[in-house]
Amino acid sequence: MEKILEVKNLKKSYDGKEVVKGLSFYVNEGEILGFLGPNGAGKSTTINIISTVATSDGGNIDFYSKDIKLNIDKFKNSLGVVPQDFAYFSDLTAYDNVKFFCSLYGFKGKELKEAVKTALEFVGLWERRKEYPDAFSGGMKRRLNIACGIAHKPKLIIMDEPTVGIDPQSRNNILEAIKKLNFMGTTIIYTSHYMEEVEEICSRLVIIDKGEIVGEGNKEKIKDKYRKIGKGTLEDIFLYLTGKELRD
Repeated sequence: MEKILEVKNLKKSYDGKEVVKGLSFYVNEGEILGFLGPNGAGKSTTINIISTVATSDGGNIDFYSKDIKLNIDKFKNSLGVVPQDFAYFSDLTAYDNVKFFCSLYGFKGKELKEAVKTALEFVGLWERRKEYPDAFSGGMKRRLNIACGIAHKPKLIIMDEPTVGIDPQSRNNILEAIKKLNFMGTTIIYTSHYMEEVEEICSRLVIIDKGEIVGEGNKEKIKDKYRKIGKGTLEDIFLYLTGKELRD
């Protein structure tokens, strides 16, 4: 299986405190990787560096075995980000929001219109395309967030807590959309504090704490390993490895 992304010895410090300590892991093409960690583990910092929002103090990131610094524009065009915070403009309609973000990747004319329609249809918001986000429910806002991040058809998507704060039905709809994206060939890095979501959609896990990896590997193999010491669920394993509750 080919590696679409490889993080090598990533380091980052703030105010003299090292928050990412030589982190190394990879993402296989076509998988949904669960990237997990308690608050303050360095997870968000790592995601920001991968998504080029922040810079590292050391280490490299390879995209298809090539350093992203050597062709940063190509990497950015191949990457989609669905952040935890809503990333849209309240004074633009759903359609115009997706259109704006998609246009940043060079889409124009007919190609742009088709991409916007496809993204909004995918998340079930095409019929609401002329409405403004403030009129949407929490689940619809989350789906608009996803549409803005996928309209340019990225090969790799980072999804940071995409279901936080929404009702169970909306969460199920979003999880089904994520599985469909993956089935269509998109690779996904997925973060969540809801371990049942990780259980449902992720095939492999990377668990970090205090800027270092404390657990990594195939989800089922990790569960088998720790079941022998009475840790039967992913939530049990997470607490055992980090010493922290999922929602601390």
